[in-house]
Parts: sequence; structure tokens; C-alpha cells
Amino acid sequence: MNRKISSLFFAFLFMFMGSFVFAQHETEGEKLAEKVEHTEEESNFNATKMIMEHIGDSNEWHLWTTKDENGEEHHVSIPLPVIIKDNAGWHTFLSSSIAHGHEHDGYTMEHGQVVSTKGVEKAMLFALISGKQKSGDVFFDLSITKNAASMLLSVIFMMIVFIGMARNYKKSQLPKGFGKLMEPVIVFIRDEVAIPNIGSVKYKRYMPYLLTAFFFIWFNNLFGLIPFFPGGANLTGNIAITAVLAIITLLITLFSANKDYWKHIFMPPVPILLYPIMVPIEIIGVFTKPFALMMRLFANITAGHIMILAIISLIFIFKTPFLGFASVPLALFVSVLELLVAALQAYIFTVLSALFIGIAVAEHDHGHEEHAH
Repeated sequence: MNRKISSLFFAFLFMFMGSFVFAQHETEGEKLAEKVEHTEEESNFNATKMIMEHIGDSNEWHLWTTKDENGEEHHVSIPLPVIIKDNAGWHTFLSSSIAHGHEHDGYTMEHGQVVSTKGVEKAMLFALISGKQKSGDVFFDLSITKNAASMLLSVIFMMIVFIGMARNYKKSQLPKGFGKLMEPVIVFIRDEVAIPNIGSVKYKRYMPYLLTAFFFIWFNNLFGLIPFFPGGANLTGNIAITAVLAIITLLITLFSANKDYWKHIFMPPVPILLYPIMVPIEIIGVFTKPFALMMRLFANITAGHIMILAIISLIFIFKTPFLGFASVPLALFVSVLELLVAALQAYIFTVLSALFIGIAVAEHDHGHEEHAH
């Protein structure tokens, strides 16, 4: 029961922390798409803009685009809730109210992002901290974006799957339905990831987090490969999400660390004259580990999406259907590889998290060390 509660806690922690970061985070895709719009207006197909809009976040869930007899484009999208706080108070409405050039309460939508029609900047977390922005001169965008909605759907999916498994186990120890696929994976995480890296004594305490992190990343990686609703969101390819996951691993590691871990950082086993060099290096190492977790997951998932879209874009760039005989099979091959990468990246993140936690909670044989000295 405690493990179930812990898993649900971590799932909702990912969801709400990720939503908070989304409110402060402006993707690079938005900036790049804005630049190429002015430099490549003469081109009928802008591959850079298309790719960046796909991997970036949005305040609407775009489904498809159609053209009428006059060649005018009509976009079909699922509107998402827009929640804004500014000097005038709170503004809540659906993104359809500001789509396609419409204005509502002084806001409109450009490239899928909410912008102020009065020139007010969106609040950015680091800009506020550094003093470049003042809280009274900006608006806070707390909207449910495409990535936030995708994250909510994945959490609901996980709850349905694993609560259903828990109910089946109360009736019988034999897995049923989706549990037949999930049980070997759970056992693998326990026997090949948690126990070898954390130890057979302490691993149970961290299993809820490791399992939640693995399935959260794996499921969202798979959902991101689905080209239609409710898939297609580049959730794990958003650095805000990978940063939250890495920060949670860091916090668990630091709060679980024993005195041997801290002693190794502030009193490393080297001559005292080397302390001014080694201690800062050890402290930096504490933060570079989660940073590597964050960047590895973000870069690999984003690169996969960009590669598939770039290969397909070749057909429209060269404007010849014959290129499709090469691009489509190649894109399909890369997509199949991405299925492997989806599980591999979830596994790597979980293994490294378990390894960092294991290092922090490991007990050292001091008597043996003293005897050796």
C-alpha cells in the first residue's frame, strides 16, 4: 500500500513540477521558428519551422490542416485551457478564443504560443531571478499546454494500468491482461537495476521512484512516436521535463546520503594539500551527474524526432514524389530504431539514478580501511 501511494506521489510530482516549469520555460523552437519565418518567406515549405513547431510546446493540440478550393489553409486543433495572471488579474479561456489572429483580454496566439497584444513580456523564471524582469511588468502563463496535457494523459494511463494490476494481484498471484507484459519489466528493474546498484537491504525504499521514473519516461517516449492524437507530443524531448526528473533524482540522492558520502566529498581520501582542488571538484560532481541525466534524455529524444521529420521533409524540399521511395523507408527504419531508443533511454535514466542513489547510501568498511592504512 505504501509503495502504491509513493508511486502515485512521484507521478503527480512529475506532473505538477513539470507544469510549473512549462509556465516559465520558452522553448528554443519558438525562437528559431520566428527567425526563419522572416528569412525564408519566399519558400512554400519551411522545414525548419515545421520541425521546430513539432518538437516545441504549444497552447493548442494541432490535429491536421486542410485546404479549401481557394488554397486557404484551415487548421483543426483541440483547444487547451489558457490561464494567465497579470496586473489586471486572472484570465481563463480556451486557446480557440485567441487562435488564427483572434484577440481576447489583450492576448493572442502566435506560432502556438500565447503573446500579449499590448507588448507585455511573458514571465521567465531565470529572468525574474536575475532581475532582468520585474514581476509587475510581465504576465505569468500558467496554461495547460500540449506537453502538460500529454503528461496528464500519461499519468492517467499509468494509474489505470498499475492500479488495475494491483487489484488483480489481490485476487490472484498470476498476472492478467496488461500485467503479463508489465510484470517481467518490473522484476527486471528490481533484480537487474535496483538490487545490484543500491543493495538487497535498502533497494525497496527506492523502488517506487525507480519504477515510476522508468515507466513515465518509457510510456511518454512511446506516446511521442505516435503521429496522431493523443500522441505526438515531444514531452521527454523538452528540457523542462528532463530537468525536473533529474532534480528529483538529485534531491533523493542528497537526502538519502549517509555520512560516508558527505565525508568522501568534503574529506576525500587524498593529502590535505589537495583539498582546495579536490573538494570543489567533488562538489561540482554532485551537480554534473543530474545535469548529464537531464541532457542525455533531452538530446537523444529530440534528435530522434528531428531526424525523422528531416528525412520526410526532403520530399517537400525537393518537390519530387520519387524521393519518397528513399525517404519513407528510411524514416520508417529510424522510427523502428526509436522504439528501441524509447526503452533504452528510460533504462539508462533509471540505472544511473539507482547508481547515484546507491553511491549515496553505500556503507563502507571503516575497520578494513583503518587496517589498510
